[in-house]
Order: sequence, then C-alpha cells, then structure tokens
Amino acid sequence: MTWSNACGRLLVLLGLLLSGTSYAHELQPGFAALKQIDKVRWQVYWRIPDVAGRAMAIDLLLPEACLPHTGPNVVSKSGSWEADWVAMCEGGLAGKQIAIPGLEQTQTDVLVRFAALDRTPIFLRLNADTTTVTLPRDPDWRTVFAVYSGLGFEHILEGWDHLLFLFALLVLIPHFWRLVGAVTAFTVAHSLTLVASTIGWISLPGAPVEAVIALSIVFLAIEIISAQKDENRLSQRAPWLVTFAFGLLHGLGFAGALREIGLPQADIPLALLAFNVGVELGQLAFVTIAAIVLTLLFLPFGQRAVKARRTLVVVLAYTIGGVSSYWLIERVASFT
Repeated sequence: MTWSNACGRLLVLLGLLLSGTSYAHELQPGFAALKQIDKVRWQVYWRIPDVAGRAMAIDLLLPEACLPHTGPNVVSKSGSWEADWVAMCEGGLAGKQIAIPGLEQTQTDVLVRFAALDRTPIFLRLNADTTTVTLPRDPDWRTVFAVYSGLGFEHILEGWDHLLFLFALLVLIPHFWRLVGAVTAFTVAHSLTLVASTIGWISLPGAPVEAVIALSIVFLAIEIISAQKDENRLSQRAPWLVTFAFGLLHGLGFAGALREIGLPQADIPLALLAFNVGVELGQLAFVTIAAIVLTLLFLPFGQRAVKARRTLVVVLAYTIGGVSSYWLIERVASFT
C-alpha cells in the first residue's frame, strides 16, 4: 500500500464521520399564507418545519386588530406541522405588520404568501435577522425577484452535495477553459430540468434522484483517481458531456427544493428565473472561493513536485469519495 493510498483511506474514514453530521438540502422553510376572503375575513394557513419530531418553536402573530391574534395549535402532517383558521381583521392587512417570534433563534426562513382581493399574490421572506414584516399595499415584481433569487442563492450554498460535486470538478479538471466548459454545461443542464420539473413536464420521485446525485459525486472521485494514472477517460476527453448528464439530475434536486417552497401562480416564470439566477450566483461564488483555496493548496508544490501534488489530489479524491459514498448508502437505505 502506498503512502498516498494509506492517507486516502484514513481520510475516507474521516469523511464518513464528518458526513454523519452533514446534511444535504436543509431548505425546509416555514410557510404562512394570508388569503383575503372578503372585506374583513382572511383565510390563514401556517406551516412549521419539523425538528426531531416536534414543531419548531416559532409562531405566527397577526396584527393586534385581527381576531384571533394567533392561530390554534399546529398538528403533524407529512413531516411538518400545520394549522389553518379564519381571522377577522378590521381595516385589512395591507400596511400592517406581522411577526414570527422565535425565528431569531433558528436558521430557518419563513415565506409569507400575501393575497389580497383583486391583487397579484406576493411572497415575502423572513429570517433570523428579520422576524417582522409590513405587508405591502402595492407589491411589484421586484419583491418576487428579490425573494426567490435569495432563496436560490442560499439553496446552493446549503446543498452540500451540489457543492461537493463542483469541488470535485475543480480537482478533476485542471485546465481553466475546459473547466469553464464543464461548469457551463452543468449550469445549462440543471436549468433545463429545474424548469421542466417545476412546471410539471417531467416528474421523478425525489429519493432515487437524491441517491443518483450522490452517485455522481462518487463517479467524479473515481475519475480523479483514474486521471492520476494517466488513463484516457471520458471525463478527460469530454468533461462537458459528463457534467451535462449529471447536471440534468442535479436540476431535479433543485426543483424538489423549489416545490417545497412553492411558487406564486401569477409569477411562475419570474420566480423560476429569479431562483435560477440565485443558484448561479451562489455557484459562481463557491467556485471562485474553492478555486482560490485549491490554488493556495497546490502552490507550494510547483511544477517540480509532481509526485507530492498527485498525492494531495488522491487524498482529496478519497475524501470526496468517502463522503459521497456515505450519502449514497444513506439515501439508498431510505428507500425502504
């Protein structure tokens, strides 16, 4: 056993341990829908994420003029906690403030769908830094774009499997323009399936898709090791083809997250565009930072320390392979 292989196997174990505390796709926001029924009545729907079998400790508070001011106890439904009720709000809700107490103690977002009569429904977003919001009187497209681009940006940065796939690409493809081509193909592919799946043109169960996404990272880890043996692989001859194929799968993963959030029916194209723009900006930010980190890692080796450089690449490949293998086993096991 060579030194590099020994180090690699140790890091596989480390990766497995770390992956036990890492989660892919932690985008499960809370959701509140306020739909006007008539001049004073509002239908209220409130959904809270599940945390270890219990409802997250957050609540929805309507303006004090509304009766009731808050809703009934939530009940468990399909992995989340929900409640719905009718509130009487004299003077309406436009221009009034709602609050989500407890949100400041979490890392969760809450989306608020505000649908007044004869108005286009809009979505607002609250988080730990912004736990109150004034419901707008005259919402516009900028609000929808800002909310969904922010969600797309956060989703890619919280999707550890997507990030690990991109990192593996950086390690596998050392040539700048070939890397640009591969990442562009990945972007085009996942944009296509994101749109197609979100609007219902294609539909696949989420669990197998997530498992194959993990498998795609295992594949790249194997390709990295094979490349160090100077084997002529498809990922070397046409990396864009490989990333395009896997990008189609990753787009289905993005679509699954977007379905959990929900789309404003009156602004589906705009929300899709904004979410995808957010994903691309997050992806670009990660690739830039990861490229700098890899450059700094490889810098001490220079061109003369080829063997040491290859050793580092193999160690990275084993680590990537260990983490992604853990995800693959975990996701396949969840089928039953």
